[in-house]
Amino acid sequence: MIQSVSTTDAPPPAGPYSQGLTVGRLVFLSGQGPFDEDGNRVGDTFADQVRRTFENLEAVAQAAGSSLRNAVRYGVYLRSLDDFAEFNAIAAEYLTAPLPARTTIEAALRGFDIEIDAIVALPADA
Repeated sequence: MIQSVSTTDAPPPAGPYSQGLTVGRLVFLSGQGPFDEDGNRVGDTFADQVRRTFENLEAVAQAAGSSLRNAVRYGVYLRSLDDFAEFNAIAAEYLTAPLPARTTIEAALRGFDIEIDAIVALPADA
């Protein structure tokens, strides 16, 4: 069974997609960026943008009954790979061992510097 995940604690979808989907014991989180709950871009620095992006992912994960602590994979899309080291330092604030698998890609993002999507597992008691 596939169930949609939605929360007002993260920005609404900017197109025809869900914030997340639960399929079995996995939650697929759509890409999030540095946007507030109303869809307005926030974050003056790259670090601010990364933190807000992780906070948005966490909000959707929690709406599904999980957390980024249960991430099994995430994809990172950076406007510039020059930000790779700074991203890694900040990501360590949000992710715990065992660390999830990851792909990082330079992308032509317009008006913001980062987008992240993720797959998280549901805890056994959920």
